[in-house]
Amino acid sequence: MSINYLAFAIPAFFLFLYLEYQLAVRLKKKHLFRYESSVSNVSIGIAERLLNLFIAGSFYELFQYIYKNYALFPIPNTWWVWVLLILVTDLIWYWYHRLGHEVNFLWAAHIVHHQSEEFNLSVSARITTFQALIRNVFWCILPFLGFHPALVMVILTVHGAYSFFTHTQLIGKLPWLEYVFITPSLHGVHHASDEQYLDKNYGDVFVFWDKLFGTFQREEEAPKYGLTHPIKSYSFLWQHFHYYLELDEAARRVGGLGNKLKVWFGHPATLDQDIRPVLERRFLQHKVSEQYRFKFKQYLNFQLALSVLLLTFITACFAFLGLDDKLFVLGFVLITLVNCGALLEQRKWIYYLECIRLMMVVAYVFWKLDCFALIFIPVLILILLERTFYLSQLYRNYVLQYEKVEKV
Repeated sequence: MSINYLAFAIPAFFLFLYLEYQLAVRLKKKHLFRYESSVSNVSIGIAERLLNLFIAGSFYELFQYIYKNYALFPIPNTWWVWVLLILVTDLIWYWYHRLGHEVNFLWAAHIVHHQSEEFNLSVSARITTFQALIRNVFWCILPFLGFHPALVMVILTVHGAYSFFTHTQLIGKLPWLEYVFITPSLHGVHHASDEQYLDKNYGDVFVFWDKLFGTFQREEEAPKYGLTHPIKSYSFLWQHFHYYLELDEAARRVGGLGNKLKVWFGHPATLDQDIRPVLERRFLQHKVSEQYRFKFKQYLNFQLALSVLLLTFITACFAFLGLDDKLFVLGFVLITLVNCGALLEQRKWIYYLECIRLMMVVAYVFWKLDCFALIFIPVLILILLERTFYLSQLYRNYVLQYEKVEKV
């Protein structure tokens, strides 16, 4: 078995982020980047890529099964098939994407991609595992039509790579290109919350479908990015699950199965906008204050960098690792990402999350050394240290430090 060379896409992603940032600084557009938002974008992307390792193989097997047993047409592997495949792929994407904006339970998965109020290459990573699962269900149409799964996987890689470069403000309008392709300007319109830009430009590569189905819109005024009702939170968990909680709350408020189904399958515009503030008061009692930010960025950056390194390692060596190794990396990275969001949100329970993460590492080491039965010893030591030196208080005093942000 050989390593998974898709692992090299991870450092390539961060190289392009670095180049975009340096170019923005040189062009005096550093304001296009916000530290907290960028950390949030990258964190969500890491989680999706990590979880996707556990499900990608299953979907390829599903593609194979559908192709062998239910393919409608015997499509050959010739040059013109690649042209047809990219067109069909983008058409499927258009409807998957459009339905993701028009059906509540699909929007719950896709909304995370639109939460960021900045628009740069880091936003392209802002995809959840829920969205990836739904998207792969739509991709099943390709082998069903008769496209070989190997061709499908290649074209999906190309298709995804193209959309990465449409998430930037450093490339201006390209009028001559906009007659055929989705450009950064056109995709920026899609990410805007301005009234005239809502529900526009669903295409990923080509503009044909938006023009054909009446959803095409060129950039006129500078877009305001993000949601029409911003969530104003960097919590990793809240960003993933807030809309599901809103749908659940809305369904509780109506009677009858039919009305509850209308909530989950209805249009997002019909959802009661008073629900989110109620849930924010319930779950975000200590919401992030925009006047303060976490002081020790190096500590947060180290955790994020460690997560990236572990993601790269497990991607490259996934076929070689045992289930215990995979689950350890998965659990450790997910807890770390939750921790990063909690640091930005000024949460007081971060210390306990740190303890859980520490004990997870110790438990993994003891497991690998075949002495897991002795795990109670480090647990007892941690408890004694806490009782003796009040580690939680020291952590809050010396690690959880925040600085006031001067308004520009």
